[in-house]
Amino acid sequence: METIKIMIADDDSNICELLRLYLGKEGYTPIIVNDGKEAIEKFDTENPDLILLDIMMPQLDGWQVCRKIRKKSQCPIIMLTAKGELFDKVLGLELGADDYIVKPFETKEVIARIKAVLRRSGIGEKGKVKEVTYDKLYINMENYELRVDGKQIDTPPKEMELIYHLASNPNRVYTRDQLLDEVWGFEYYGDSRTVDVHIKRLREKLDDVSEEWTLKTVWGVGYKFEVKQNHV
Repeated sequence: METIKIMIADDDSNICELLRLYLGKEGYTPIIVNDGKEAIEKFDTENPDLILLDIMMPQLDGWQVCRKIRKKSQCPIIMLTAKGELFDKVLGLELGADDYIVKPFETKEVIARIKAVLRRSGIGEKGKVKEVTYDKLYINMENYELRVDGKQIDTPPKEMELIYHLASNPNRVYTRDQLLDEVWGFEYYGDSRTVDVHIKRLREKLDDVSEEWTLKTVWGVGYKFEVKQNHV
């Protein structure tokens, strides 16, 4: 099985070398690029599983690279930057970044964040793509595919990650704050109503599809993907 490929896009050669060594020790395959233009080119040819993306780079900055990649891919992106202002974190969220790490950082923290983002994105430790199947429901996180009663349903990435997370843990109740932390993944500048909105949209796609499972509200607590015990 192929190892997980992680692109490191940063113009600081010391940081690139440090990350290359640590990622290699963890069993990942690092791909080093030093400017935004090269990052786009290598993304197209190497097809990485995750990108560590510096904001301040020559040719194209990290924001520009993130925008271009998001137009064609949901590849997980972790932003690396020396900036720690609220504006940068919010902008990263809006552009579709999956996490945000401020320099200087501890390498162990970067590794932990990478593993968390890969896990949320449905990519296992050995690069195995995860999928979940129930009666009339199929979720595949490799290509963010949702099929309901055999029909493919166009679904935004966060809705996919939310239903995958719930369906992967049937009958477990999650609070809104837990879902914000485990699905959105990093300090989210919003409130728990974000979860409610995504649940509502998912219900429009999934309600009354099957009698064997349901997306259920646990009043005063949160939500769960409820499955009849003989189908878990």
